Amino acid sequence: MHQNRVCGIFIQDVMDTNSLAVLKLLLVGILVNSWMTRGLSATENINVESIPRRPSVALCNETQLLSEMEVCGEGFKREMAYVDPQNWCNLTHFISVYHVFSLCTETNAGRINCYWPNPLVESYIIRIHKHFFSNCTLERVILVDPPDDTLTILILIPVFLTLAMIALVVWCSKRSDILA
Repeated sequence: MHQNRVCGIFIQDVMDTNSLAVLKLLLVGILVNSWMTRGLSATENINVESIPRRPSVALCNETQLLSEMEVCGEGFKREMAYVDPQNWCNLTHFISVYHVFSLCTETNAGRINCYWPNPLVESYIIRIHKHFFSNCTLERVILVDPPDDTLTILILIPVFLTLAMIALVVWCSKRSDILA
């Protein structure tokens, strides 16, 4: 068998040590795999009766949900009667009342095993919004360009500052040559 010598090490010896390391790695991989599959197959011996069953989830009673939403809505309407209708679009005048209404709908939905929000609750809240807040549209702000003099100043200031900074850098770099 012909062996090549590179830098004082026989290539055959390097190949033998590399192949030995690969063989060891393969053997360790097979052992780990067998231990993992043995642990997974141990689930066949588990007693199914000893596992506690999940309690059955009660379904949402939509009729009761709607009646509870009416109760929350009546409370909201009663409290909104104390707010001047001209202030219905100003959130600061009724935010606490709306918070109580929202909390009421969420709490009652959870109490009767309904998730919140759901389509029934959303439709009821939309009806409340249409009743109280339908005239609360935002007026569009019309944006107008500034006068030409102001616009010119706003454009020229950054341009002149940039030119001044460039001139300062060039001047300082020339002075450092003189001072060095």
